[in-house]
Amino acid sequence: MNLSTLGLKAGGLEVHPEPRLTSPTFTVRIRAAEGVKAMQDLSDMTAAILAGGLGTRLRSVVADRPKVLAEVQRRPFLEYLLDQLSAAKVRDVVLCTGHMGEQVRKRLGDTYGPLRLFYSQEPSPLGTGGALRFALPLLTSDTVLVMNGDSFCNADLRGFRNWHGAQGGRASLLLTYQADTQRYGRVDLQSDGRILRFNEKDAQNGPGWINGGIYLIHRSLLQAIPGGAAISLERDLFPSWVGQGLYGYCNGEQFLDIGIPEAYAAADQFFSKGGPP
Repeated sequence: MNLSTLGLKAGGLEVHPEPRLTSPTFTVRIRAAEGVKAMQDLSDMTAAILAGGLGTRLRSVVADRPKVLAEVQRRPFLEYLLDQLSAAKVRDVVLCTGHMGEQVRKRLGDTYGPLRLFYSQEPSPLGTGGALRFALPLLTSDTVLVMNGDSFCNADLRGFRNWHGAQGGRASLLLTYQADTQRYGRVDLQSDGRILRFNEKDAQNGPGWINGGIYLIHRSLLQAIPGGAAISLERDLFPSWVGQGLYGYCNGEQFLDIGIPEAYAAADQFFSKGGPP
């Protein structure tokens, strides 16, 4: 895709030493940002869950339903994300559905505990970015909390929201540290959290920061996405926002992505033990 058609421009890239999980600089910055004001809940923020993927890599084990409804400990995987949002005091959640999306609405209905559920069923595959643009009329807050529907990251969402506000950026990605980034791709960033570069999957192994699948994005960025276009957040939009107020919050903890059968097979143990096996 030609990003110039999106009205976006990628910033210059610069190589810096990779910050480590135990970096004192990061610890001080996170604590200072969270101390700017008392922890806020997320009751004033609309959340969106990207639940429209085709799930082609998972079809050998989950073929009769969208992957967000894949059973984990006899519960749909999606319910673990909704529990996480409920704990952060989110009230309104938009489910961006696609492939077999009618099953999601039939299973969950219009409420889940204290959450009000709304549905944005894409007419054809639009990618993660295009799905958010299609759902824009339902995304009413100035900043939208976005979650990938096929991954779970155990993280402090209220701390993430406070840190994002203190940075004054336009979008922030929650990052988690992995011993081997080869399956996921690596995110390079400066000591103040500004993202410098996204490295492709399989390009480099070893430890580093990866995308944890949870984002805070200002609504103006979503408005700039062309309507009706198939656009990926990860491949198209995030790289084009480098140098334009894109930050990484290095505070994700246990992480699970059920996108492949081997990872899905480990999901029961992940949630029973509170983290990866």
